[in-house]
Amino acid sequence: MLSIARRHVGLWATLISGVSVLGGCGTPAAAPNRAPEPSAVANKYFSDWPQGTDPAEVGRRVANNFAARGFDFQVNSFHRWIIYPEVCAWYGSLQVAQLTQDEQLTQQLVGKFVQFLTPEGARRLSPRSHVDYRITGVVPLQIYRINNDPTYLALGRDFADKQWENTTPDGITTEARYWSDDLYMLPVLQVQAYRTTQDPKYLDRVSMTMVAYLDRLQQPNGLFLHSPDSPFYWGRGNGWVAAGMTEVLSVLPPEHPHYARILQAYRLMMAGLLKYQNQDGLWLQLIDQPDFWPETSGSAMFAFAMVEGVKRGWLNAQSYGPAARKAWLGLVTYVDSAANIRETVVGTNKAFNEVGPDLQVQKQFYFDRPRRTGDLHGQSPMLWTAAALLR
Repeated sequence: MLSIARRHVGLWATLISGVSVLGGCGTPAAAPNRAPEPSAVANKYFSDWPQGTDPAEVGRRVANNFAARGFDFQVNSFHRWIIYPEVCAWYGSLQVAQLTQDEQLTQQLVGKFVQFLTPEGARRLSPRSHVDYRITGVVPLQIYRINNDPTYLALGRDFADKQWENTTPDGITTEARYWSDDLYMLPVLQVQAYRTTQDPKYLDRVSMTMVAYLDRLQQPNGLFLHSPDSPFYWGRGNGWVAAGMTEVLSVLPPEHPHYARILQAYRLMMAGLLKYQNQDGLWLQLIDQPDFWPETSGSAMFAFAMVEGVKRGWLNAQSYGPAARKAWLGLVTYVDSAANIRETVVGTNKAFNEVGPDLQVQKQFYFDRPRRTGDLHGQSPMLWTAAALLR
């Protein structure tokens, strides 16, 4: 599969014009960043897994589940292009395949992208200036980190740079909506562009944007509103933020002017989440509403953020190690025999857009959202968490 992909280098030179495939100053892209070795204290919480819960085993099962799937545009006429849940699951699957040294799975996942390197397939890569579609660039950038094929670097950087073609007066992309969801969609693409090029412009973009969102959406308890006009602590909305801050902190140097502000916000959020974790290890669809139900996608995103925080020394291992382990073990009980995760809320607009300003009606909207088994919103963060535990 990898050799097939390389034959398309010349093709994308005609499909994408004027995109450099090298890092800054004409040098090859830098090697991927590596997480620090976990401390002995962290290892105490992230080892000796009960049967059937080992992250390598669970991660491979969920990754193979994704690898075998078709794309939504093949069965859903509403979607014309690759859409963000597929990108998120693909990103996690590629990480798990690499970390478990599963070459067959890696080739299958890379080969899944080859169709989009043809003129016909390229029509399935959205040109829209919208966070749900720009994020597509994350996958070719991750593939480039695996095979060093400059076709993938060119394509991924094109998505990242076009996201910042139009900005507000303060330098933030006009794609920013100030929804909590954006704090994963925007950061992960720019972070991936930085990982592959080491160009600091990507760090400046993403950190400036994150700070602007923190100022608008984070509350004194550390949690985030879905949006200013939908003022609820929606689980997955907060999960996107937790995962996004984790991605940013993983590459942002401590001396960067925005590092301290983002780390402070991350720690405040983690402390807030710790108070609301259920006995089964999960969090609720509306985090602070005890009459709501446990939801897996947000819970898995929180688990990912806590695992990385403990391993990287951002969080106290003795406080957060047990919580992260409890979350993973709780989540695994929701994975069925086909590696589909249950109790995942479907894609969810902000309540104001759907039901108007009445807060009681908005709350009911979040409660009534359908739940699915195998929805990629839930599959994706299970993969990220498995990868975090394996690093």
